[in-house]
Amino acid sequence: MAQEKLLEQKLIKAVRKVGGLALKFVSPGYAGMPDRLVLIAYGKIAFVEVKSPGKKPRKIQAARHKQLSDLGFNVYVLDQEDQIGGIIDAISAT
Repeated sequence: MAQEKLLEQKLIKAVRKVGGLALKFVSPGYAGMPDRLVLIAYGKIAFVEVKSPGKKPRKIQAARHKQLSDLGFNVYVLDQEDQIGGIIDAISAT
């Protein structure tokens, strides 16, 4: 779990560096929602699920990701530090 928290902190820092926000997303009573709501200038928004290296989303998380994707939102799963820049670039480009 410590690796996941460290990775989450690095995501927050990287998003702040580009002037955005990586807000902790909590939805009581609605399990499986992604960990972070990432907001970048000019209305760019996406959800990011942070996992320990090599870990995959649980079944309920995968179902929520699909539900959000079906609504037109981008959902990313982050499990390696070197993915952070690419995720931020992808969100910025949408």
